Amino acid sequence: MAEDDVTLTGAVKDKLIASKEKWAREGRLLTGAAGQDRLPPGQRLVTDFPVLDLGVQPEVKLDRWRLRVEGLVENKLALDWDAFQGLPQREWKNDIHCVTAWSRYDNIWHGVAARDLLELARPKPEARFIVFHSYDGYTTNVPLEVFAADDALVAHSWNNAPLERIHGGPARIVIPRYYFWKSAKWVTRIELRAEDQPGFWEVRGYHNNADPWLEERYG
Repeated sequence: MAEDDVTLTGAVKDKLIASKEKWAREGRLLTGAAGQDRLPPGQRLVTDFPVLDLGVQPEVKLDRWRLRVEGLVENKLALDWDAFQGLPQREWKNDIHCVTAWSRYDNIWHGVAARDLLELARPKPEARFIVFHSYDGYTTNVPLEVFAADDALVAHSWNNAPLERIHGGPARIVIPRYYFWKSAKWVTRIELRAEDQPGFWEVRGYHNNADPWLEERYG
């Protein structure tokens, strides 16, 4: 869902998307091995922060940025940057694991706790799932209880610096318990639903749950 006042740089990488669909069909990177300490099965440790996207990177000016929480909620939210920054700000340290087999330890994030947003929005009793919508048109899905957990957040800073555009800035989802494709970059809308709705990669052969310790790369 690209918006009119957002600049999109680049072009969708059709060949990359097709190759990843092929990975899913072939089960590439699946090992069936056990994880070790903090490293899930099939992962390798990196110290940089690899950049992965669909080929389009939106440039969202802070005075135009909006985060909407809507769908099955009692109180719809439409937060501008100042309102978002005015919410309680918290810090997390966690490991992240990408389905392309890299992991990075001890990432420091600052942002707003998912449960704080949900407390403001007040999910309706029938709400059970969430779909994240990004400025580049990307979507992904998780159960509501996963986003409501203590470790889920909407981050605006990484390692004590504002989140760069290439990594999802101004703000992105962070759900460290899942492979990182569930942590949508450039998030602009959080939709609560009664029924699950698989997102961009989930309809292209990737697992709906994405637990790295269970090696849920593909579904």
